[in-house]
Amino acid sequence: MNPVETVLRTLHDDELALHDDLLAAAEDHRAEHEFHHVATDTARWSAEHARLIAAAAADRGLHLPADRDPAALTRLRRKAAEDLAPRPDGPPGLLAALTALHLAASRNSLHWEMLAQAAQAGRDGELLDLASRCHPQTLRQMRWTNTLIKTLAPQLLTAS
Repeated sequence: MNPVETVLRTLHDDELALHDDLLAAAEDHRAEHEFHHVATDTARWSAEHARLIAAAAADRGLHLPADRDPAALTRLRRKAAEDLAPRPDGPPGLLAALTALHLAASRNSLHWEMLAQAAQAGRDGELLDLASRCHPQTLRQMRWTNTLIKTLAPQLLTAS
C-alpha cells in the first residue's frame, strides 16, 4: 500500500468513526434538540465522505467498504458511548462529547489537507476534487463543535 492509499484508508475509517460518534452523541443528547439535529445532519456528511473515498480507492485497486456492518456499528457505538461518558475529572456530558467530536473532525481535516496536498503534488485531479468537495464540510463540523464549546463551556463548567 502506498502512502496515499494509507491516507485514504485512514480517512475512510475515521470518517466512518466520526459518523458513528456523531450519531451516538445525537442519541445521547436527544433532549438538546439543536445539537441532536445538527449532529445527525453532519453525520450524513461523514457517511457520504466515506462512500466517496471508497469509490476513489476502488479506482486504485484498494477495497474499502462503503458502510460498516451493523454488528460492528453496534460495537463501535457502545465503545464511543463509553469513551464519551463523563469522567470524574473531565468536562460534563455534552461538553465531553463536543470535545471528542471536535478532535475527531480535526484529525479528519488534517488528513483531508494531506490528501489535497498529495493530489496537487501528484497532479491527481480526481483526488483533488474529492478533497475539495469533502474538506469544507469537515471544516464546518469543526466550526460547529468549536462554536458550541465556546457557547456552552461557561455555563456547563461554572454551574454548580
